[in-house]
Amino acid sequence: MELMDQAQARTWLTTAVEEARAGLAEGGIPIGAALYGADGTLLGRGHNRRVQDDDPSMHAETAAFRAAGRQRTYRGTTMVTTLSPCWYCSGLVRQFGISRVVVGEAATFHGGHDWLAEHGVRIVLLDDPECVSLMRDFIKNNPALWNEDIGE
Repeated sequence: MELMDQAQARTWLTTAVEEARAGLAEGGIPIGAALYGADGTLLGRGHNRRVQDDDPSMHAETAAFRAAGRQRTYRGTTMVTTLSPCWYCSGLVRQFGISRVVVGEAATFHGGHDWLAEHGVRIVLLDDPECVSLMRDFIKNNPALWNEDIGE
């Protein structure tokens, strides 16, 4: 697979950031994601809905994956997420063979993206200041909810 253009990665990240902001506006955790097809088509998008749906499994990546619907294959697809994926979401990427993950930031939470890279998933880490700011503000204002989300 070719290297991803940084401009394209940042463009796709805007979809995930929009989702993160929607989640925050609903009183949830501001993490957003989008799944793009090999041809660049947006397949699905979503945000963390653990609070809104009272469902601990509804992470942003899961929501985007579910919104994409059934695909014959996930090879060549790209999961874009505002935050480094947790182990649960990293497992989803590996289980279904998603080829690439664009990570908005890993400063506030360093999830499983190194593990994914070790197993052949291309990782594009953007260190996006807007993503960092969104999470830092949320963590500062909601430490108990954040710790619940990351399983601490």
